[in-house]
Amino acid sequence: MKEQHTSGAGAIGIFDSGYGGLTVLSGIRSLMPEYDYIYLGDNARAPYGSRSFESVYEFTLEAVAWFFSHGCPLVILACNTASAKALRTIQQVNLPTMNPSNRVLGVIRPTAESLAGLSRTNHIGVLGTEGTIQSGSYEIEVEKLHPQLTVTGEACPMWVPLVENREFDKPGADYFVKQHIDRLFAKDALIDTLILGCTHYPLLLPKIRQFLPPHVKVVSQGKYVAESLKDYLYRHPGMEERCTKKGTIRYFTTESPEKFKQQASLFLNERVDAEKTNLIPL
Repeated sequence: MKEQHTSGAGAIGIFDSGYGGLTVLSGIRSLMPEYDYIYLGDNARAPYGSRSFESVYEFTLEAVAWFFSHGCPLVILACNTASAKALRTIQQVNLPTMNPSNRVLGVIRPTAESLAGLSRTNHIGVLGTEGTIQSGSYEIEVEKLHPQLTVTGEACPMWVPLVENREFDKPGADYFVKQHIDRLFAKDALIDTLILGCTHYPLLLPKIRQFLPPHVKVVSQGKYVAESLKDYLYRHPGMEERCTKKGTIRYFTTESPEKFKQQASLFLNERVDAEKTNLIPL
């Protein structure tokens, strides 16, 4: 792998396998509109949720290298599956040789951090993709931060297709939403706090609330990831200085820019322009 030992300034990179990371981007931009951002969706190979650890790791590493080549000193994996399957290896193995002055962060730890004081029963539920649930990443992070909490996961493989095919608010979605919520609470009836462990799931929130017990709190990631990023930059002024601040944003996709623009309107309250790019195998 070609080494890139640069420490210049640039935009904050936001990566997702598809469109769901736009919900995280929206939360970050709401809190920190002054920064520059580059969003990349690997839409040509999405979704990552059912792919192997090896494939997700390889694809995510290619994306990180792409961001570094575009001058981004800081990359946020706004994808639970990539955070679960690739982040730790990239941080520990690849970053020291790719660019030790740059940083790659995920969405699982900030979400786990946000749980402090939320649950009265100390029972947490996680809804996510197959990859995220199988990885056990939420259990691992929550155990580190809040050992008193019990975490139970439920994989929802149909939920991302429901969102990306614009069926998330249709009656047909009810069956799939209710099915997985019922399964989760059958595993642990004491759950009183629910993590939406996929960035697509906020679009299903009205349906989710419809089938949840009314006392259950729902943790959606955009707000908490944004607050965590702001705190990170405050605690790392050297990195904060390297993040440029002109309030700009560029969108890239590995698939059709036209399709990206149409789908992005589901997640953002604005029209966007997108550029096509390719990720190069390393």
